[in-house]
Amino acid sequence: MTEMHEADIRAIVIETLAEQQRIHHEDIDAVVLKTVATILTSFGIEEEDRCELRADFQHLRRWRRSVEQAQSYTFKAVITVIATGLLGAIWLGIKATLAK
Repeated sequence: MTEMHEADIRAIVIETLAEQQRIHHEDIDAVVLKTVATILTSFGIEEEDRCELRADFQHLRRWRRSVEQAQSYTFKAVITVIATGLLGAIWLGIKATLAK
């Protein structure tokens, strides 16, 4: 009978544990995939609708960015109007003071 060395035993144990871990990860991946599919199906999103769903999200992102850009332009326009009004009032005050 052949004698097993400690290194051989360690190698076998390491391989066995690695295989168990790989199988465990595959089980977890399968459960997560099924859970996500079930949740999406409960929302009325079928697996065949993934392309449409992606296009919808892309449209929503473009819409959000355009709204944020419009808000930025609106804010800049309001600041410009206020600054112009203040400068105009100061100018009229100086003009009225010099006219006396």
